[in-house]
Amino acid sequence: MSRGLNKVMIIGHLGRDPELRYTPSGRPVTTFTVATSRSWNTADGERHSETEWFNIVAWGNLAEICKQHLTNCLRFSCRRIDVARC
Repeated sequence: MSRGLNKVMIIGHLGRDPELRYTPSGRPVTTFTVATSRSWNTADGERHSETEWFNIVAWGNLAEICKQHLTNCLRFSCRRIDVARC
């Protein structure tokens, strides 16, 4: 069995206010989007920019905290470490 470690850091702006829901068992879950942008110049001097959107899901107590404190257009940072088992 192979194991891998994945670390993701997303720094961007919230695209919309978080949406709080509850599972049938009563567990809170919040979803929201984060936009990250990058820009660069090509070799001929032409400027390009690109925006990438990430869907974020928070569960439990963190879901309720996100709903209370995060608002649209807020600068946001998210870190997550996953251990993948294959």
